[in-house]
Amino acid sequence: MPKELKLKSHDLLVGPGRAPARAMLKAVGFTDEDLSKPIVGVANTWIEVMPCNFHLRRLSERVKAGIRAAGGTPIEYNTIAVSDGISMGTEGMKASLISREVIADSVELVARGHMFDAVVALSGCDKTIPGTVMGLARLNLPSVMLYGGSIMPGQFQGHDVTIQDVFEAVGKHACGAMTNAELKDLEDHACPGPGACGGQFTANTMAIAFEFLGMSAMGRNGVPAMDQHKDDVAFESGKMVMELIRKDLRPKQIITRKSLENAIAAVATTGGSTNAVLHLLAVAREMGVKLTIDDFDKLNRKVPLLADLKPGGRFTASDLFAAGGTTLVAKRLLDAGILHPNQPTVSGRTIGEEAAGAKETPGQQVLRPLSNPIKPTGGLVILKGNLAPEGCVVKVAGHSIMKFQGPAKVFEREEDAFASVKAGKIKAGDVVVIRYEGPSGGPGMREMLGVTAAIVGAGLGDSVALLTDGRFSGATHGLMAGHVAPEAIKGGPIGAVKNGDTITFDIAKRRLDVALTDKEIKARLKKVKHPKPRYTTGVMGKYARHVSSASEGAVTS
Repeated sequence: MPKELKLKSHDLLVGPGRAPARAMLKAVGFTDEDLSKPIVGVANTWIEVMPCNFHLRRLSERVKAGIRAAGGTPIEYNTIAVSDGISMGTEGMKASLISREVIADSVELVARGHMFDAVVALSGCDKTIPGTVMGLARLNLPSVMLYGGSIMPGQFQGHDVTIQDVFEAVGKHACGAMTNAELKDLEDHACPGPGACGGQFTANTMAIAFEFLGMSAMGRNGVPAMDQHKDDVAFESGKMVMELIRKDLRPKQIITRKSLENAIAAVATTGGSTNAVLHLLAVAREMGVKLTIDDFDKLNRKVPLLADLKPGGRFTASDLFAAGGTTLVAKRLLDAGILHPNQPTVSGRTIGEEAAGAKETPGQQVLRPLSNPIKPTGGLVILKGNLAPEGCVVKVAGHSIMKFQGPAKVFEREEDAFASVKAGKIKAGDVVVIRYEGPSGGPGMREMLGVTAAIVGAGLGDSVALLTDGRFSGATHGLMAGHVAPEAIKGGPIGAVKNGDTITFDIAKRRLDVALTDKEIKARLKKVKHPKPRYTTGVMGKYARHVSSASEGAVTS
């Protein structure tokens, strides 16, 4: 390393007064030579509870080898992680979004406390991806985020399946369209090994978003978890962070308004998860970049939907990788004049330079040409109206419904709505309303995949709409409005809705309304009796007291 380079770790490790610190590090195997080099934290989100992160110990060893090969000393540390897919539909799901803040806090605290010179963060499941990047943004050290990669599709009755199919099978089973044996067979084969959920669900959405943001090297996140090249990518990431130290390239130079717009465009063109709105708003806040929920809709209107990916399409993340990967997505947006090409990335090249190197597999059908988009505009829209004054998010990839009107079926929590779907009490034409599931009211803003998948599985995906102050899994499809804000516990109009009220979704006009006057809504809200908080102490109680509106990213302050 250049001798003139001032390293933060020198304040921790250099000089006679730092002998106690060196003594303790030598106790775990570090040498004087090790401690004279740049110290690079390897923030690992490995956990044994889910396939998404299960293989990250293997990858972390390769990252560390890359750091050593490039002249640095790696020090691995861990964060927490919560599985959305496993906890889905239970009280445990309330922990998922909260875990994003804890992950960010832990990435930040360990690096600050030990004065690391740089950080490589390894992510896998949904909240570990934005959580690690939020932590890196706060630290503003030379840093790279590497996603562990997607699971491969499973095989069931001769075709590819993902975890989405299992959730939807629950609805099919409940209405008698699938036998016990078929459900068990699907359960046994849907997830064949390590890696995050295989469609353009939240994990893969955020993985591509952060490549376009510049915090992950273009094309590397898209390498599937168990692909033989993933270890090479991890080794390369370790070497890459050492080059970032030499160049003194930091998140503040990478995460800008323009790079955030690149990330939003990537989400829109690939039909990505509604959760991207929450997470990109949160990252922007950490970086001090002005970004609002309305910006997502403005960009979505300019970006064509090109990727035919699950949950609304036919293909999985591994299919996109085989077709040409995220670099090909970047090339499409570059050719469309949408991509901001001069934004720097952790590879040392601009995103435009990365896009120029795209290679398209002949005959691929995953990513459409610009001349033949799936839809002329992107996969996410923001609705406002008298039910969502601060906005809500609707994913329009995978369906063509532009207007829907029906009577409200109101539920105070997810479990009650799920039971009603299973019992066949939700009928075609209904609008399901699930409230008190917001960031503060839940707390934790549970995803509703259990309910939405059951609706689809029951054959009601095109004839029932749903709205909630909670959120959705990236595997959700159909006419579903999430993140309705303000949430019910904060006095939002969603709290005034009663069974039978007429609710209208108007995608073209970007409206979500209930057939009530403002005066009627105010009168009803005055009479609302909110449920008692489910948690008043511990991390859940603390989060409920401090979390912001979903329209601001559901961040804590």
